[in-house]
Amino acid sequence: MKPRIYISNDHTGVEMKQAIVKYLTSLDYQVTDLGNVDGKSCSYASKGLELGEKIAGDKDCLGVALCGTGIGISIAANKVKGVRAGLVSELETAQLIREHNDCNVIAMGARMIAVDKALKLVDAFLKSEFAHGHHEERVKTINEYHG
Repeated sequence: MKPRIYISNDHTGVEMKQAIVKYLTSLDYQVTDLGNVDGKSCSYASKGLELGEKIAGDKDCLGVALCGTGIGISIAANKVKGVRAGLVSELETAQLIREHNDCNVIAMGARMIAVDKALKLVDAFLKSEFAHGHHEERVKTINEYHG
């Protein structure tokens, strides 16, 4: 069974989000849109935290986070315990954040990459799986940190 996908964006990521939602639904993913829909200025921080809360509360889901650079929304999502969001802009990284870091959120910058590239990055992320092995101890260290 395919995981539910939560997607969130600030005002800069509306067009990219719409394309990703269309793509994912064409592949029969259940997509829940938490993001901005009208393009009016909003807080990437609030959108990232909301996405993080959904991801942390649903262990079998994955997330997509979009803002201008992808940095702010990924920082916000990563504040939520249980979220591992990785910022990507190339295919190998989209794959490796799942394989090595067991990331459950892919973050991208709507002002940094083209929509067609974003679709390829999401596809690489979703087709990859956690490699386990020596990566498990590292992810466990991150997950257990209570600083």
